[in-house]
Amino acid sequence: MGSERSDDDTWDIASSVGATAVMVAAARAGESERDDALIRDPFAKILVAGAGTGVWETILDADFNNRMAGADPEVAAVLEHMGNYQAVRTHFFDAYFADAAAAGIRQVVILASGLDSRAYRLAWPAGTTVFEIDQPKVLEYKDQTLKAHGATPVAVLHQLPIDLRNDWPKALRDAGFDDSAPTAWLAEGLLMYLPADAQDRLFDNITALSAPGSRISVETVGEHAAERRQRMRDRFDKLAGQFGMGQVMNVQDLMYEDPDRADVAQWLDSHGWSSTSVTSQDEMRRLNRWVQVDATDDKAFSTFVTALKR
Repeated sequence: MGSERSDDDTWDIASSVGATAVMVAAARAGESERDDALIRDPFAKILVAGAGTGVWETILDADFNNRMAGADPEVAAVLEHMGNYQAVRTHFFDAYFADAAAAGIRQVVILASGLDSRAYRLAWPAGTTVFEIDQPKVLEYKDQTLKAHGATPVAVLHQLPIDLRNDWPKALRDAGFDDSAPTAWLAEGLLMYLPADAQDRLFDNITALSAPGSRISVETVGEHAAERRQRMRDRFDKLAGQFGMGQVMNVQDLMYEDPDRADVAQWLDSHGWSSTSVTSQDEMRRLNRWVQVDATDDKAFSTFVTALKR
């Protein structure tokens, strides 16, 4: 278990797992400003600006990133790789939803949605309903911030302020979810924050709620070598001090390094789904976003799994 986690912990947008949503939104905002952007998220910068986490806003500062590169080229390469990864990941799951919509699916569930703005920025067909599930304070912040800027969702949006460790299937049904209709599920940036048994329960619940023809897409958990994690942590801490960034949250402390975690594709294939997979490395190379990071094991990278309910 990550040293910053407990079985009953909770968070807002500026703390613990909630702050990682700001990190991801900052990456989307940075990507959106590129001339060759893979995705466009006009809401990401707004959501980052009001979150109050401080450090993640620096991702949007080109001058800061240039100074960081001069101080430690390897750390700069890691930051560039992380930003590219987030862009490629977002692009992959955006395409997944486009394919699901083209297949006629009009019911969507985004698990641990964080600052995901797909309900607002994707071209959903008429009649599409999107359910977002996350911690109450996270959803409250997103809802209030986007409303304050006049944003309105494209799809019919239901936000469910509930912890995934609680009875979220009941909350989903109570909000109008129809388990007789095909659903497109997304588990992006989620599994690493769950222990193995909770991951199994999550997929059990999803399977029970999924009508034939439903789809799911998942980001799996990479295996990170402890020695490399500590080495990079020491270097980030040194640079944080050098550039006056203050205490930088160690995201690894929030994750569960669980050797008993099930292989997602194998689990789905044995529970009524048919899966396909692509490694994040291959997808990054396909989109010309691969950055070579020194001494990185392939096991550290995630796989994107998509499956169809039989």
